[in-house]
Amino acid sequence: MKIIILGAGQVGGTLAEHLSIDNDVTVVDINPDRLTDLQERLDIRTVCGPASYPNILLNAGAEDADLLIAVTNSDESNMIACQVAYNLFRTPTKIARVRATQYVAFGELFGNDALAVDMLISPEHLVMQHIKRLIEHPDALQVVNFAQGKVQLAAVRAFYGGPLVGHALGDMKKHMPNVDTKIVAIFRRNKPIIPTDDTIIEPDDEVFFLATPSNIDAVMSELRQLDQPYKRVIIAGGGNIGSKLAEALENQFHVKVIEQSQARAQILAAELNNTVVLQGDAADRELLLDENIQETDVFCAVTNHDEANIMSSILAKRLGAHKVMALINRSAYVDVIEGGDIDIAISPQQATIGSLLTHVRRGDVVNVHSLRRGVAEAIEAIAHGDKKSSSVIGRKISEIKLPAGTTIGAIVRQDQVIIANDECEIAPEDHVILFVIDKTQIAQVERLFQVGITFI
Repeated sequence: MKIIILGAGQVGGTLAEHLSIDNDVTVVDINPDRLTDLQERLDIRTVCGPASYPNILLNAGAEDADLLIAVTNSDESNMIACQVAYNLFRTPTKIARVRATQYVAFGELFGNDALAVDMLISPEHLVMQHIKRLIEHPDALQVVNFAQGKVQLAAVRAFYGGPLVGHALGDMKKHMPNVDTKIVAIFRRNKPIIPTDDTIIEPDDEVFFLATPSNIDAVMSELRQLDQPYKRVIIAGGGNIGSKLAEALENQFHVKVIEQSQARAQILAAELNNTVVLQGDAADRELLLDENIQETDVFCAVTNHDEANIMSSILAKRLGAHKVMALINRSAYVDVIEGGDIDIAISPQQATIGSLLTHVRRGDVVNVHSLRRGVAEAIEAIAHGDKKSSSVIGRKISEIKLPAGTTIGAIVRQDQVIIANDECEIAPEDHVILFVIDKTQIAQVERLFQVGITFI
């Protein structure tokens, strides 16, 4: 596939890393240093210049591009670039990152009869949803939805005290005879393990499992002693993410927002109904103590500045906050800080990239989630065709030649969730949830769900 990425920032650069393995990728940016850095690391083309200029798009190969992804820092440039690509080059699929809710709120603005944007990506909304799921599941490192929320994939760190820790996975059914779940992968000291019934869970293992939403907490209770449900949340930063997160949480939790700008704090106080808005510095020790930080269940720092998020989160943790989360844009920071004073480091580009990858994967792929900072992927693909034209339909899972490191975790058949086992047979139009620990195998996974006699 021939793909043009407009913008070589955090999201554009991360996307280029994911897509350059199996695609012809060109990256456009006005900053030559960013492009040089990417070109030294990746097998891509680069074009330097304003992303929405017709001649720049022409130089980037827009005449025969299959997909254009506009992720510059300017909403207007992203939208205009999509319009130019459609009017001049009839680019088939155009995706734009649009941050401003004032644009997103009016869906009639978009489409080939208006602004030629086939799909909008709102990083702030995706990050907000990601954080909200983490707060709703206090013990999870990550929770993602498939099949419109009918089944979820969760990651949890195993601790001493969990009934299954120190035992083989085959014992799980004895502990929870009425709960259907499947552990699809374990990362032990950052190395992946494909689990079997004989695999023994060790403390500090990062365990990925699939289950229905009603069973997520029950499965996590096998791997660690569960925290009490959260009640008190402090959000540092009242920007787009902070305000939307407060709005999403304020009817379930006791929410406070700390915002440094007095003007912005006044706007938030008028917009939010059940949230306490405080004007001040989230790294002010006295302010945090005055707001009973030691009784706070979650402190979540989501300002626009990594350093401010890191420092306020570390301070909140040391003053007694139970769990702290920090929004970190620089990927180099994430691995360094997570697991110390900061419990969870949230990467906006990783929260965003799955939505973009959905439009790149071959076959009928309706959901992609990038996991462990891009090391692994979880995919929801729809099986089409029949036994003659498909590599998966009419076959038991044990008969399917899955690529190395790939596990089928669940099948969603209409409204029925089937946790996969070797005897499950895949039927036409099934939604199949797969976990792939090695992203170099993605192309082989895609081939399984492409219809054609060449794949028999």
